[in-house]
Amino acid sequence: MPVYSMTGYATAHGTAHRNEPGAPVGAPGVALEIRSVNSRFLDLSFKLSDELRAAEPALRDKVMARIKRGKVELRAWIEGRADAGLQAPTAADLQRLVALQDSVHAWLPQAAPLSVAEVLQAKARQPMPTTGLADTLVELLDEALASFIASREREGKRLASSLKERIEQLRALAQQAQPLVPQLVEQQRQRFLERWAEALGSVDGAPAPDIARDRALAEATAFAIRIDVAEELTRLNAHLDEITELLRKGKDLGKRLDFLIQELHREANTLGSKSSSLELTRISVDMKVLIEQMREQVQNIE
Repeated sequence: MPVYSMTGYATAHGTAHRNEPGAPVGAPGVALEIRSVNSRFLDLSFKLSDELRAAEPALRDKVMARIKRGKVELRAWIEGRADAGLQAPTAADLQRLVALQDSVHAWLPQAAPLSVAEVLQAKARQPMPTTGLADTLVELLDEALASFIASREREGKRLASSLKERIEQLRALAQQAQPLVPQLVEQQRQRFLERWAEALGSVDGAPAPDIARDRALAEATAFAIRIDVAEELTRLNAHLDEITELLRKGKDLGKRLDFLIQELHREANTLGSKSSSLELTRISVDMKVLIEQMREQVQNIE
């Protein structure tokens, strides 16, 4: 299943009875625009012309059936064809104008007759019929949603690719950190033994060498336990495996990814707090930078 972003955009245009034979040329149409950005939940808003308000419940149902998360704005308005004002008046239009002109002349015989320009202007000012446009808008939404979801899928594919790159970078950092702890423990063990050996040589009545050696080894063991990050690295890799699997499955995974990013951040913080070397501290910082980048991307996934 694909991964979907919460960012998308689509438009659609159509006229009433557009799919019926003999549909009138130059009839008014309806335009639809749908756009979205990220949001924790599904947040719908509609901006419709007054003539299209009746279609809002049907539009809402269609959007909620296809979209699960995001701040979605849907705008729709009535628009005329570009050549609508150039249509010649019909015979009925001319008959009405002649009748009106005769009525005016009956009372105002000096009034000038209508010119061709005035006849065309009167035709252009006639209100456009809007019957059927609300139904057309509902039909158009299917077309717009298909394009809208496709745009979210394309953006989701880019986000998933970016996340996978950072997952591999985090795995590489975890591999770098793995051998550092045993090295540090061995160095600290040798340091403890050297210090105890120096203490034995400089203090009269010092404890027996075996006792001192055991004490040094105990101190080294306590140090090893204190700086051990094997558990954190294991959990971090487990979270990366889970994120990879979620990206493979796709669909609605944004909230689960957000939780896993929080867990990754917790493990990287613990790694830094247990750090006893500059190299391990650098790895922890690099991990947190990558995880923060992943968080920004995950916030845009549906």
